[in-house]
Amino acid sequence: MSPAFLKALLALFPACLLLLGSGIRFRREKVLATRMQLIGASALVLVVVTHMREALHLFAAMHWGQENGAGHYLDLVSAVIGFSSFPTGYLMQAFRERR
Repeated sequence: MSPAFLKALLALFPACLLLLGSGIRFRREKVLATRMQLIGASALVLVVVTHMREALHLFAAMHWGQENGAGHYLDLVSAVIGFSSFPTGYLMQAFRERR
């Protein structure tokens, strides 16, 4: 097993916990904040899965790890969506509960 795969495997646990927690929260109350959290957590899991595929050299046609490959842009877009929508949804939920 490569070190890159082990790192991605270790990152999969907290990402799946975020996805599980936001999924449970979304099931209880379907508001914009919980929807944003769910989308963000899903995108973060996609980032981790992308890194796992890159480490295992799966779907080599996507050119994982190369700057102009489709895998690179999938990883980049997923990271931007995940790291922007999850915290935004979390803050929206916190301000909503504060009232």
